[in-house]
Amino acid sequence: MSDISESAGHKANPLRWLVVAIPYLWLLVFFLAPFFIVFKISLSQVAIAMPPYVPAFDLAAGISRFFADLKELTFSNYLWLTEDALYWKSYLSSVGIALVSTLILLAIGFPVAYGMARSPKAWRPTLLMLVILPFWTSFLIRVYAWIGILKKEGLLNQFLLWVGAINEPLTIINTNTAVYIGIVYSYLPFMILPLYASLEKLDETLLEAASDLGCPPTKAFWLITFPLALPGVIAGSFLCFIPIVGEFVIPDLLGGSETMMIGKTLWSEFFNNRDWPVSSAVAVLLLLILVVPIVVFQNSQMKAMEAGK
Repeated sequence: MSDISESAGHKANPLRWLVVAIPYLWLLVFFLAPFFIVFKISLSQVAIAMPPYVPAFDLAAGISRFFADLKELTFSNYLWLTEDALYWKSYLSSVGIALVSTLILLAIGFPVAYGMARSPKAWRPTLLMLVILPFWTSFLIRVYAWIGILKKEGLLNQFLLWVGAINEPLTIINTNTAVYIGIVYSYLPFMILPLYASLEKLDETLLEAASDLGCPPTKAFWLITFPLALPGVIAGSFLCFIPIVGEFVIPDLLGGSETMMIGKTLWSEFFNNRDWPVSSAVAVLLLLILVVPIVVFQNSQMKAMEAGK
């Protein structure tokens, strides 16, 4: 009987490669291929044409032309990014805004997720639905709504004037403060959900045992609760940090001219300056910057899965 099952397993083995091949094929078609197209454009030179660049590695021109282009390969667009302070300042500003926003999201999301995880089980589905409820509305509409709330004659200033907290309207819109508000509001569910998934699995008997042994609640939190919730903290932080670095919509709508983020700079180069090669170089460097946290996030997820086994 065992021989029959082993032979059946061997017959099924040739089809197992499909399980692995399909995700890699998806990655090849929808990530690597577009990336190489963008990288190819970043090695080109700008031109007054449509599209507005001189193609590099033009296979239609023949193999001889292809190897000639290969010999004349330059990275002038990447060198230009190091010479112009606008670009590296935009990169640094984007990373700084993303880091501060992630810390704010963690400070707000952890108590919310902890309260959800410790609430009665009958309430948890409703609380979870309230967290994901904003996703039922368009992201663009939600960001536009903050313009009406934060502008000088908006709801926030009207409320503060009504309660007597301020004497004149505050200038919030078109500032970095408005950008932080929009980012925290938009990405808060991405922080709460991984934290909730980790905190819900927390064994409350560990806290009871720590209390019986005379451990104060604050110390028990840092020794028991937070370490056990660390996978959720890491997952939520990376899920927020990585897309915030390349955010464009929020700084464009809520930020002012002094708000520097690389997504906004990339859009200006692509659509306003029509400099596709430089904007492609900006996109490639942005991806390379994000590769590090993406790899760290993937490794943490793999370790969490192995620990779960």
